[in-house]
Amino acid sequence: MSSDAGDAADRFAQAEKAVAAMRAEIAKALVGQDEVVEQTLVALLAAGHVLIEGVPGLGKTLLVRALARTFDGRFGRIQFTPDLMPADVTGHTLYDQSTRQFTTRRGPVFTNLLLADEINRAPAKTQAALLEVMQEGQVTIEGQAHALDPPFMVLATQNPIEQEGTYALPEAQLDRFLLKVRIDYPPHDEERAMVQQVTAQQVGEKLNVDRVATLIEPATVIGLQRVAAALTMDERVVDYAVRIVRATRTWNGVAAGAGPRGGIALARAARAAALIGGRDFVTPDDVKRMALPALRHRVTPTPELEIEGASSDSILKSILDKVEAPRA
Repeated sequence: MSSDAGDAADRFAQAEKAVAAMRAEIAKALVGQDEVVEQTLVALLAAGHVLIEGVPGLGKTLLVRALARTFDGRFGRIQFTPDLMPADVTGHTLYDQSTRQFTTRRGPVFTNLLLADEINRAPAKTQAALLEVMQEGQVTIEGQAHALDPPFMVLATQNPIEQEGTYALPEAQLDRFLLKVRIDYPPHDEERAMVQQVTAQQVGEKLNVDRVATLIEPATVIGLQRVAAALTMDERVVDYAVRIVRATRTWNGVAAGAGPRGGIALARAARAAALIGGRDFVTPDDVKRMALPALRHRVTPTPELEIEGASSDSILKSILDKVEAPRA
């Protein structure tokens, strides 16, 4: 084995160990929701953003705080409301009369992990301001660009039930999220364990992440992202991901399918999933496992199919059943 290959193997082994440890630490604060935790870690390792859909009270804020604590990252939270202005997100300039100078006040986006709670409650202009920051990795205030410190990740939430007074995210903006994660009610055993853990010797409802250990620095997360991006993905596996994405455009009952960005997102997510799975190469199963979170927000069923109870998930499952995976 050459020295370069040996170094790459060492980097992968260290990265695999770090990711497994992060996942174990998050489990100390968040009971269950293994799939949600995995998909959130996938987005972090793929340097992408996540849209989390679920009713309130399922642990979304706890997940973000626990994840931030594992790598000593800064955590920020914005409660989106109909009167929230773009400057409330990005920041603004103020005139200081004592110094007779303008000073820049940075907004809450200047952090490592940002929880954008109920993003669909803010008007389109404010949503667009956040999504622009997500895409560019910088904020422009009064014509001056301010770069965000990496790693930077947005976890936006929306309530799928309560739609009164909300502003739906347009498809072009939804496409900026690497993954759309669905978080549901936990099984009985997990919910019982959660209630027992949260209420034991604790006054009030404060989210407790004290048991979560800080394992790595933010700079190390960037290294983990590079390891994930460098994992081997055979041409046949890439072709499998592309065939899945292309099938969404011609599938019966689909009003709008996934664009090329969907294939890119699926490949990035599959690489990160492989790292979490302890493999230095991507398998068709990695692609298949990430297909729903990577594509569900990029596929729109026709109104006729929605009336019949079909969803983007059911369409994608049908596509995965029909599109043949490569064999070893």
